[in-house]
Amino acid sequence: MKSAATFLTALAFVLPALAHPLEERDDVQTVHLTFHGGPASYDLAIPADGNTYPTNNNIAVNSIDANDYFAYSNCQFNAAGEKTFVQSINNQNGDQAIIVGPPQPIISVSCQGFCLGIYGDCYKNGQFVAPCCNGFCAANKCRPWIAPN
Repeated sequence: MKSAATFLTALAFVLPALAHPLEERDDVQTVHLTFHGGPASYDLAIPADGNTYPTNNNIAVNSIDANDYFAYSNCQFNAAGEKTFVQSINNQNGDQAIIVGPPQPIISVSCQGFCLGIYGDCYKNGQFVAPCCNGFCAANKCRPWIAPN
């Protein structure tokens, strides 16, 4: 009788887990970055797989646009000298950028992790899913930094 109660208790914990299996995600997320240096700019799209990718460009970068990925937190930017990064959000349209100081060439980039787009479920069944790429989590959904007009 005692073993039957133990079995039923264990079964009570296992069945709910089987009812809500983990969602499978596609391949790694792609990060789209735009590097700006004065009037010049260039684009780079890399997978967020933790590998380091060269930029193959020598312009002195002063800002990096990253509107589909939380690059400020999830990317490592390698430069030739000392650098400081500051996160910036455009209060007119909600675009996010990383300000580079002092301006200098970015030699390589490495990004890792997963984030959710606008109106993605940042919480599901009471469990945290992932951070928002370009916005904040409110009422279980990723909301844009700036409310659409």
